[in-house]
Amino acid sequence: MPGVPLWRRVRGADESHRVTTLELFFDLVFVFGFTQVTALMAADLSPVGALRGLVLLALLWWAWSSYSWLGNQAHADEGAVRLTMIAAMGVMFVVALSIPESFSDMPGGVPAPVVFALGYGAVRFLHLGCYLVAAGGDRGLRRQVLVTAGPVAAAVALLVAGALAGPPFQLPLWALALLVDYGGIWVAGTSGWRLPSPVHFAERHGLILIVALGESLMAIGVGVTGRPLTPAVLAASLAGVAVAVCLWWLYFDVVAHVAEGVLASAQGEARSRLARDSYTYLHFPMVVSVIFIALGMKKVLQYVSDSEHHTLADALTGLPLIALYGGVALHLLAHVAFRRRNIRTWNPHRSAAAALLLLLLPAAWFLPALASLVLVAVVLVALVTYEVVRFGDARARVRGAHSAPAH
Repeated sequence: MPGVPLWRRVRGADESHRVTTLELFFDLVFVFGFTQVTALMAADLSPVGALRGLVLLALLWWAWSSYSWLGNQAHADEGAVRLTMIAAMGVMFVVALSIPESFSDMPGGVPAPVVFALGYGAVRFLHLGCYLVAAGGDRGLRRQVLVTAGPVAAAVALLVAGALAGPPFQLPLWALALLVDYGGIWVAGTSGWRLPSPVHFAERHGLILIVALGESLMAIGVGVTGRPLTPAVLAASLAGVAVAVCLWWLYFDVVAHVAEGVLASAQGEARSRLARDSYTYLHFPMVVSVIFIALGMKKVLQYVSDSEHHTLADALTGLPLIALYGGVALHLLAHVAFRRRNIRTWNPHRSAAAALLLLLLPAAWFLPALASLVLVAVVLVALVTYEVVRFGDARARVRGAHSAPAH
């Protein structure tokens, strides 16, 4: 676009649009953010610590999700969107740096809770401003962006107020900010939003789930850093990898393909509404559950590797055990809700596996930590095996249709 300033250049997306390398680079900031939240929760295993972690994860998710919509409206690696995403990356990295002190500011530095709140607000307003540029002459989309600005501004104001007020008001105010932001987007509706490329949108959410699964694998490594490589450590590591692989399989083997097809077949506002429900909202419990699972696995590896403070007979209890078993159960139930929204049917076997894990939770309280992790892995491997055998023909058809070349 000769003569048009870079900050106003926009290359609109269409059905053929796919994920750009800048978007993958953008996601790396959130890898760091997820890691910071996991470390924060690991340092405070109380219910309040878990709630703080959940609030932070919800804020990170909402920031990421807003840019997944923007990147579907216009190419992220060109013009105004490129500049905006690069600026947002820088600010979000600062936000992630402030996470360890976001609820307990250390003396001698800048006020971390305020840095988090202002940085988060800057990321959200950068997104809205760029969206207005990307909307061009689309009045419906411009109106939708402006309507959305209301709850965003209110949420940011509550975050700043909570940061300035400090405990005990900060956590309730930040939780209220989430309700305003999440609820405001729902109330605003989807009539003005556009989703030119359903494949791009589905890919973006699949990739962020991969990022979260990567965090679970990193948690295994972090849990044994500086410890001898014993048979128990090897067994726990393999069990943890088995859990991560099963979670990957349960989503990417069939579910992701079916969901992408359903999204692509929807048109107009129905597509935008489905994208909001199935991806923006229902992928949050999928991602956050993996982060909690990572916390549980990290603690298991610490138990089996730290012979100075634990024995192999020690049980995993409290928040780490709940995070492990409850996290996997939540992940499976999110799949059930995802399927229900997409194709209007229930998934009884994943529901049963989630229920089984919740029923096993009290018994796991008295098992050695390694046995608790192995039990989760056994349940997931059994679930994957059952689905592959029981639905082999349907699975082959879905995967065959997805891999077939387009004409």
